[in-house]
Amino acid sequence: MKIYVHSKGITLSGKAWEIREQLKQYGKDFFYVMEWIKSANRSL
Repeated sequence: MKIYVHSKGITLSGKAWEIREQLKQYGKDFFYVMEWIKSANRSL
């Protein structure tokens, strides 16, 4: 599974069950996708 974070969004590639599990995991940490993007851009 691969996750690409861009300034305008996120691209997930992998098997459907992997993506669902990853979204559940990130859903616990971030309420909005924009929060996820900002957090990922800060760590770069």
